Amino acid sequence: MNTATVSVMAGPVLVFDGDCAFCSSSVRWLERWVGCRPVIVAWQRADLNRLGLTPEQCSEALQWVGAQGERRDGADAVAATLRHGGKGWWVIGAVMSVPGIRHLARVVYRWVARNRHRLPGGTPACSLDGRR
Repeated sequence: MNTATVSVMAGPVLVFDGDCAFCSSSVRWLERWVGCRPVIVAWQRADLNRLGLTPEQCSEALQWVGAQGERRDGADAVAATLRHGGKGWWVIGAVMSVPGIRHLARVVYRWVARNRHRLPGGTPACSLDGRR
């Protein structure tokens, strides 16, 4: 995981909550199994101004910023990351972007985000309560 400050965008950047153990475990899984090509960085260490993001956006949901500055959040950020993954993961990312499936992916993402402190790898510090 690249934890250096991201200030120059040579490609896509995936920004996650580095204070959340569940999120940190999830991005390590992405790096290992998906072979992600985006730079992955905790928002607490990223140059948010350069990425066009705010701390509020980053604490609310996963953020993906493309090389041209296009942004996706939540389930759409997961889909964009998978589309840039290796080993055929791009197919799952593409399917997640299909209307209907996209809606379902967003519902699942919101449920996971609300319950991440209860999921494997999560801790009470992962809870969104009091973070907004």
